[in-house]
Amino acid sequence: MLVRALPIFLIVAFPGLAQDPSLESQVRELRELVAKLQARVDQLEKKEAAAINPAPAPAAIAVSPVVQAPPPETVAPGSPVAAPAPASVLSNILGGTTLNFAFDGYYDYNFNKPLGRVNLLRAYDVSANSFSLNQADVILENAPDPDHGKRFGARLDFQYGQATQTLQGNPVNEPRPGVYQNIFQAYGTYVFPVAKGLTVDFGKFASSLGFEGNYTKDQVAYSRGYWFDFLPFYHTGFRTALALTNSFTVNYWVVNGTQQTEAFNGFKSQLFGFVDRPNKNLSWTVNYYYGNDHPDVTYYPNGGAPANSLSQQGVPFTPVANPLKGKLHILDTYASWQVNPKLILAGSAEYVIDRAQPASSPEHDAGATAYVRYQLTPKWAVGGRAEYLSDRGGLYSGKTQDLKEFTATLEFKIAEGFIVRNEWRTDLSNQRYFYSDTLGLLKRSQTTATIGLLWWFGPKQGTW
Repeated sequence: MLVRALPIFLIVAFPGLAQDPSLESQVRELRELVAKLQARVDQLEKKEAAAINPAPAPAAIAVSPVVQAPPPETVAPGSPVAAPAPASVLSNILGGTTLNFAFDGYYDYNFNKPLGRVNLLRAYDVSANSFSLNQADVILENAPDPDHGKRFGARLDFQYGQATQTLQGNPVNEPRPGVYQNIFQAYGTYVFPVAKGLTVDFGKFASSLGFEGNYTKDQVAYSRGYWFDFLPFYHTGFRTALALTNSFTVNYWVVNGTQQTEAFNGFKSQLFGFVDRPNKNLSWTVNYYYGNDHPDVTYYPNGGAPANSLSQQGVPFTPVANPLKGKLHILDTYASWQVNPKLILAGSAEYVIDRAQPASSPEHDAGATAYVRYQLTPKWAVGGRAEYLSDRGGLYSGKTQDLKEFTATLEFKIAEGFIVRNEWRTDLSNQRYFYSDTLGLLKRSQTTATIGLLWWFGPKQGTW
């Protein structure tokens, strides 16, 4: 206010200034200087007021794995829109394909202290007293979505680690195992508009024989039972599933054989079965498999081929004279019941017959398994498995014997996608079969304690 009043004060106090031409220019210059001073004072006053009464700061933005844009009606014209979430960007880049990863490792202690640290009759936890990599997996899947007009899809599962030798790599079953060793599944899908949907898969896919599956996170226990180890792991060919109703599906397969990415005989094995889901908590599966797993060629991937052998892509082979033509029959059924949100009960039963020739005496195995799992808290769960397998003729173990195993599992969920399983398992036989710490001394049982660590990542939900 003092600065504004200064020119007026001079004119009032010295009236002669306004009539003196020599002083007129000086007054004009003084007024211009006063205007500049006034502008500077106004600027300083605004800054002082802002310091005393600051404007409210913008609300903090919560950090979230998923970034969502505001609803369209709340976005002002010209305002920036939030970028799509990283998962959405990746999904768009891959054309809707999900990319998933899994890691499965364990430490196992065998109280028999077996020579070579070998756990017999184990599908995956084959090593004792060793930090072991069971499997590392990469899964890409673009599933069909017929409800939205997309009737085709595909899936590819890569697998590495100890499990690959169990799943694939045995020349007894696989003519050239090394070619496909790290491809657990690779198949394309098309859904035809028949009844409630006719799904047809072609390629290599996991077998649905038996209750247990490949990915540990989806199992009751860490280790797998005898029947998982004995029944087929995978097949190659056509797989069809016709949904007659919303709850009842019939299945039919035509495949090369048991664990045969490439056929080693001309017979095509078949599966007939159904899945009945009378309600969301109960599921019942029945399978009948009919095949011939006797080779009509012998491959020599590591040398030693006869001089007159033939060759397939550089791998020598010779035809088998008078190949065996006996058939393999597998009758398999299993059911699961979600009793309540915390309790799951399941059971399976199997009967297997194999003959060397159509008129030969059969080798046969029979048995059953019971499962239970209870979710104690959101982080803690317990599980149990009891199993019996009668191995007549040594079709599974190489020795006629009655096998039993009992497994108890304690699971702790550290975070979503990361769990630890602690397992106590005892295998029993009515024969001396299991390794000990002395060469040539066999025992009727083996007991193991195992810690399994499981990580998995990716948008795929439910059972893998």
